[in-house]
Amino acid sequence: MLQTFASSISALLDARAEGHSLPAGLYTREDVFEADLDVFFRQHWICIGVECDVPEPGDATVVDIGKTSLILLRDDDGEIRVMHNVCRHRGARLLDAGKTIVSKLVCPYHTWTYELTGELSYAPHMGKGFDKECRSLRQVACKSIGGLIYICLSDDPPQDIARLEEVMAERLAPYDIRNAKVAHECDVIEQGNWKLTIENNRECYHCSANHPELCVSFVDLDFGFDPDALSPEDRAQAEEHFALYAERTRQWEAEGYPSCAVEQLADCATNFRTQRLIIAGAGESQTPDATAASSKLLGTMTRKDLGDTHLWGHNSWNHFMGDHAVVSFVIPLSADRTLVRTKWLVHKDAVEGVDYDLDKLTNVWTATTDQDSELVARSHAGVADPAYVPGPYSPFSETNLDKFATWYIDRMRAHGY
Repeated sequence: MLQTFASSISALLDARAEGHSLPAGLYTREDVFEADLDVFFRQHWICIGVECDVPEPGDATVVDIGKTSLILLRDDDGEIRVMHNVCRHRGARLLDAGKTIVSKLVCPYHTWTYELTGELSYAPHMGKGFDKECRSLRQVACKSIGGLIYICLSDDPPQDIARLEEVMAERLAPYDIRNAKVAHECDVIEQGNWKLTIENNRECYHCSANHPELCVSFVDLDFGFDPDALSPEDRAQAEEHFALYAERTRQWEAEGYPSCAVEQLADCATNFRTQRLIIAGAGESQTPDATAASSKLLGTMTRKDLGDTHLWGHNSWNHFMGDHAVVSFVIPLSADRTLVRTKWLVHKDAVEGVDYDLDKLTNVWTATTDQDSELVARSHAGVADPAYVPGPYSPFSETNLDKFATWYIDRMRAHGY
């Protein structure tokens, strides 16, 4: 049966035409969804949270990936740990969904008790010959990269995450995300496949028509355009913008702020892209008027004019600005439902109503996420329609979608499909 499924999925992979969107079944079929969960959310590194989700020893939160439930916590030594939310006795869940504070992890079923390191410390009525040493909670490969928590459920995690670590450790250091705090978070369940969610995020072809709030501070031209489609005036304006971009990037780099685009999008396991983007308008932050939402800047930042350091991976996108950060994580729920979890981060000492206004902080990306959710639902309804035929990506505005689709096919092949 497994071979039949693999062969069937392989035929779909074969059917993908270069430069075009994926065949419908790769978005809609349940067997493909299960394969995606295994390949992209168990065998690859994914981002599941931030260090400031668990700021103090004993803080814990549960993150579910398919049937896998994980505990993200900070132990008594202040170290971040991720472990399976499965008691080593008879498998009961240790913690319920959401955030909590614990001194130890106690199974509600039979009170088996674990230290915050995962070590089993108490197992009543198991007899003198019982060996607790081999019954610690199962640990998960975990890395904090600039305060972003990456995990891999495989026993053989991809080694090329080293490039992501190398690039982002320096870029994220001034924001000190490890010592930020979560000012607000929200979950949106999109009615579409997770790949449509990622594709939507990787292009701004749709931005001017759908994201009026974001376009106050976001420059859609930064993600490609057809010069022949512009009027002479608009083309001159675009050329002026890119000349400014090149000069601004040169200045930022000279001042010690890495800014140039770095991509690892093909012939790799760990897929990411980062670049420091210019913020339009007032130039400070992604807010309704493009001015900073928080007067207390992140980390060691002293400037509001350092743009937006963006970072995306295959299940996340992030924007780091002088005053705040927006981090989003994608978790597939089914072939046609995807959880988008968004968190807004500010300096750990920033006080709501004093240093920042919550509505100003969250307005743009709340609106943008809701708008994107509607677009993803429209896309999924369309690809599920019998009339759907994969369409061509724009060679100007959707090159990153083509790269993602190609990477997706390559990684499925690498895992036997």
